[in-house]
Amino acid sequence: MRQTPVYVTPEMHAVQQAATEAVLAHPDRPASYHIVTYGCQMNAHDSEKLAGMLARMGMTEAGDRRDADLVLFNTCCVRDNAERRALGNVTWLKELKKDKPNLIIGVCGCMVQQPEMAERILKQYRFIDLAFGTHNLHQLPSLLLELLEKKQRIVSVIDQENLIAEGLPLKRLCSHHAYITIMYGCDNFCSYCIVPYVRGRERSRRMDDILREAEGLLNGGVKEIMLLGQNVNSYGNGTDESFPELLRRLDVMGVPRIRFMTSHPKDLSDDLIDVMANSKHICNHLHLPVQSGSNEILRLMNRRYTREDYLRKVEKLRNAVPGIGLSTDLIVSFPGETEAQFEETCSLVREVGYDSAFTFIYSPRIGTKAAAMEGRIPEEESSRRIGQLIAEVEASTANAHRQMLGRTEQVLVEGLSKRDPGMVSGKGTRNITVTFKGTEADIGTIVPVHITSAAVNTLRGERTER
Repeated sequence: MRQTPVYVTPEMHAVQQAATEAVLAHPDRPASYHIVTYGCQMNAHDSEKLAGMLARMGMTEAGDRRDADLVLFNTCCVRDNAERRALGNVTWLKELKKDKPNLIIGVCGCMVQQPEMAERILKQYRFIDLAFGTHNLHQLPSLLLELLEKKQRIVSVIDQENLIAEGLPLKRLCSHHAYITIMYGCDNFCSYCIVPYVRGRERSRRMDDILREAEGLLNGGVKEIMLLGQNVNSYGNGTDESFPELLRRLDVMGVPRIRFMTSHPKDLSDDLIDVMANSKHICNHLHLPVQSGSNEILRLMNRRYTREDYLRKVEKLRNAVPGIGLSTDLIVSFPGETEAQFEETCSLVREVGYDSAFTFIYSPRIGTKAAAMEGRIPEEESSRRIGQLIAEVEASTANAHRQMLGRTEQVLVEGLSKRDPGMVSGKGTRNITVTFKGTEADIGTIVPVHITSAAVNTLRGERTER
C-alpha cells in the first residue's frame, strides 16, 4: 500500500529552530563535530543535512574524530559487513572517551532503525550517548538539547515512516556537485533487502520543491546534480507527476549535468529512455542493478523481471543512446544458488559489457524473506565465486575503457590526483574517472579531454579545445 507523504509542518520546524537556538546558547554545547558516513549516496546526503544542523548549532567540523567533541556515525545496514564496521569503529571510541569524558558519541541512520537495535544499543553499548533512526533525522536539535539538559542517554526511533522534512540546512560536501533526494523508501520488497523496513515505503517529494532546490543549486554554481532515490524510476507513482517529466523540466532549466540513481529495471520505461535519448544534459551513464543472471534466482529475489526482460531494455537503451555506459550491482551465493546459476551471472556480465559493477556476497538480513531460506552457500565457495565474478567484471571494465580510446570526454574536475603530481582527475559523462594534466584552478570546471590511454580503474588523456 503506497504511503501518502506527511510533511513536517512549520510548527514542527519552529520546535527544532528553538532547540537549535537553545543548544547554541548552552554552556556545555560541543564546540566541534565529526560525522562518519557508511553506505550509499542517500546516506552521504543525509550526512550533509546532519552537518548543516550541527553548524547552525554553532559547531565547527573537525577533520579527525579524535579532535571532535561530538562524533556521529551515520550508519548503513544493507549488508552485515557495513553494520559490523560501524559498530567496531564506534567501540574504538570507547577508549577515547576515557580520556575525553565529555565526548558525545552518537549513532543514527538505517542500522538504528532496525527492529530491536535501539534496545541492543542501550544494553550493549552503554558509552553511546545518542541514537536515532532514519525517520527522525530532522529532530537532531531537540534530541541533542535533551541530552545536554538531562545529562542522560537519549535513544529515539520513531515508526512514522512517511514524514518528509523540507528546508533542512545543508553543509554540502562539494561546491560543484550536489545531491537532491527526490523520493524516500521502497515498495519493491526484494527478498534479500532490508531497505523497505528501515527507510519505509515509497513517498515522493513535490516536483516544485525539487525544481526550486535545483534552481538554487544552479544559481550557486553547481555543475552536476545527482537525483537520489531507492527507485527513482517510480518517482511520482500514484500522482500526476513522473520521473521522465522531472528530467525534462531539469533539462530545460539548464543544469549542466544530470545524473540519477538507483533505477529498478522493471520500471525502466520507454518514456524514460526517450528522455535520455533527447536530453542535452543527462549524462550518458545508467546504473541498472541486475543482481543475478539467473531467472530462478531473480524469481527468488522477487525482482519481477527476467534475464530476457533486462537484456531487451539494455538493447533499447543502447539503440536510443549510443555509447551509453552501464554499471550494475551483482550478488553471488544467494540461498540455493547452483554453480550453473552462478555461471549465468558471469555470462550476463560478458553479454552486457558493463563499465563497472558493485559485487557482493549475499548477506542475510534479519526480517527479510531470504534470511529464512534454506541452501546457504559455504564461505569458501562464496569466496571463490566472488573472486571469479570480480575477474569477469574487471575484464568487462578493461574492454569498456579500451573503447574510450581516441574519444573526447567532457570531464568535471573533482580534485588533484592523489598519485600523480601535476595531474587532476574527474568524471566524464560516462562516469569513468579521467586523469590529465591540470592545476587546482581546474577543480569544479568541465574540461574537454582527448582519451589517450586506459588503465585498470581510470582513463588518461590530454585537454583539448573541443
